Amino acid sequence: MSDTNEPVESGGSAGETPAAGAEGGRRVRVVLVDDHRMFRTGVQAEIGETGRTGVEVVGEAADVDQAVTVITATRPEVVLLDVHLPGGGGVEVLRRCAPLMADAERPVRFLALSVSDAAEDVIGVIRGGARGYVTKTITGTDLVDSVFRVQDGDAVFSPRLAGFVLDAFASTDAPPVDEDMDRLTQREREVLRLIARGYAYKEIAKQLFISVKTVESHVSAVLRKLQLSNRHELTRWATARRLV
Repeated sequence: MSDTNEPVESGGSAGETPAAGAEGGRRVRVVLVDDHRMFRTGVQAEIGETGRTGVEVVGEAADVDQAVTVITATRPEVVLLDVHLPGGGGVEVLRRCAPLMADAERPVRFLALSVSDAAEDVIGVIRGGARGYVTKTITGTDLVDSVFRVQDGDAVFSPRLAGFVLDAFASTDAPPVDEDMDRLTQREREVLRLIARGYAYKEIAKQLFISVKTVESHVSAVLRKLQLSNRHELTRWATARRLV
């Protein structure tokens, strides 16, 4: 069940002196971004005892807009980011937080934490600027370690994903960039997938928290950019690329 509550900011501020905790007294300030309240609560319980782990959870968010608001307000060292979020997904959060990631003095770093290990999801967030990608099967101890490593600027991946990421970015056999897909914005890609799966405009609007008119505008833009005539051609196009 999705959580659409207002963004939550909790204890601490950007200027606080770190308290004693794990990692030799270090502290890392973290924001949790996931659209499932129960999952956020579980992560908070597992890693958020600052005196034990050194992790201080300073905010939570359930969708893209909330995430950008909380991250901007709290300026954490690390954001634990789910890939699939209402409002544009994890990639949209990364795009809108690009200036924070680029801050040389106080960079905000992102670690994807997702149930998905799909190639498209992994490559999408890494291209978007995330420092790593771990799946939700990770243990609490390993997640704390991963958070501190990302804070230090390391790249962190679940073991099975590490080789895949290296292959995708370094191998000459990696799939070529799809120039047609690159013409589409993240939101247009989301609408494209839902159209291809047979969703009606009203259903897409409800799922993405946008108006039906906005959905129609995105569909028109996709058809124009891909030089297609109707949603049936669009569905065939998406199916051929295994986007459905």
